Amino acid sequence: MTIVSPLAPERLPELKPILGVRLATVACGIRYAGREDLMLAELAPGSAIAGVFTKSQTAGPPVLWCRDCLPGGKVRGVIVNSGNANVFTGRAGRDVVEQTAATAARLFGCDPKEIFISSTGVIGEPPPGQKIVEALPRMVPMLSPDAWEPAARAIMTTDTFAKVATATATIGGVGVRLNGFAKGSGMIAPDMATMLGYIFTDAALPAAVLQPLLAQAADRSFNCLTVDGDTSTSDTVLLCATQQSAHPVMADPADGRLEGFRQALYAVMIDLAQQIARDGEGAQKFVTIEVTGAETAQAARRIALTIGNSPLVKTALSAGDPNWGRIVMAVGRAGEKIDPDRLSISIGGIRITAEGGPVPGYDEGPVAEYMKGRNITIAVGVGTGRGSATVWTCDLTHSYIDINASYRS
Repeated sequence: MTIVSPLAPERLPELKPILGVRLATVACGIRYAGREDLMLAELAPGSAIAGVFTKSQTAGPPVLWCRDCLPGGKVRGVIVNSGNANVFTGRAGRDVVEQTAATAARLFGCDPKEIFISSTGVIGEPPPGQKIVEALPRMVPMLSPDAWEPAARAIMTTDTFAKVATATATIGGVGVRLNGFAKGSGMIAPDMATMLGYIFTDAALPAAVLQPLLAQAADRSFNCLTVDGDTSTSDTVLLCATQQSAHPVMADPADGRLEGFRQALYAVMIDLAQQIARDGEGAQKFVTIEVTGAETAQAARRIALTIGNSPLVKTALSAGDPNWGRIVMAVGRAGEKIDPDRLSISIGGIRITAEGGPVPGYDEGPVAEYMKGRNITIAVGVGTGRGSATVWTCDLTHSYIDINASYRS
């Protein structure tokens, strides 16, 4: 039985129905015994879609299919399976995607290019296409507007808890809702998108508006996340809008009336990103890294990610060891301009360094006591500009090795 991460939320939020969205899940036996492993979402005709995907040069056929479909801007169905990534599977993998899309298109009466597909799991194993294709017709009668948590659970691999989030906003005085769910635990590092994530809204926004909003939100959320520094071949984030809300027409993503929606989208995606960090494989501590004083925001993020990806930093965090020299090391190898004489490091608000060395009278005891906790904040100032960034990660424990050493067994 999977042990739930000690960093998991105490309870899941209630996700209310979104007009124009229905979901269903089923157990196909793709890899896991006794659990659902296939998710189907049906969207109302005319629904719009935006997406961001992995930059990996070994991206799988589902990602390539979604990239090809995205310019059409329309979606009727989203299909996600867990247990098999359908990556590096040759012609067979492409055939599975095409057959899956064709089957769903017949069921929903739409173009196959309106069916978006994701797969997650083991890389390089033949995809169980027949199991997926045969399951789709029996899933249609099961579609429900309330199956948000089952959908989130069906796409899990080494995750220990379902990751869901919700928010509301107004556009032109009219209320809209956003629901999202995601999966991710290992092979997590930022590169446009860093796991599988799906956000649904009843907003009446076209793809041309959704796409820049999603890209901005991904940059502030999933691209500020790292568990182990490895980018998946399957990373996908989709934003689907069912057009069911009666708010005024919006054709410009910079329209001020969209600010509430923009902030709600940020909130949902940041929530999901933080939940993934809290469910990092073997994680015992949730870590926030704040970098200020960099030349640019991008430089600040690169420094923060270098700290967050350092095995030396992460193992020190696991041990509760306030070895701040490892943070100095990571800052130095990030490749960004810093001022060593102005480099400041704090852990839990306790100042450790200033003016090129430890603060006078520095006492390690309070920092060591703070690092016994589950939630750790590291703040670093590099003294060269006004750029800042926040990154979320977790510690590195022996359980990470255990999980990945037995992943295929």
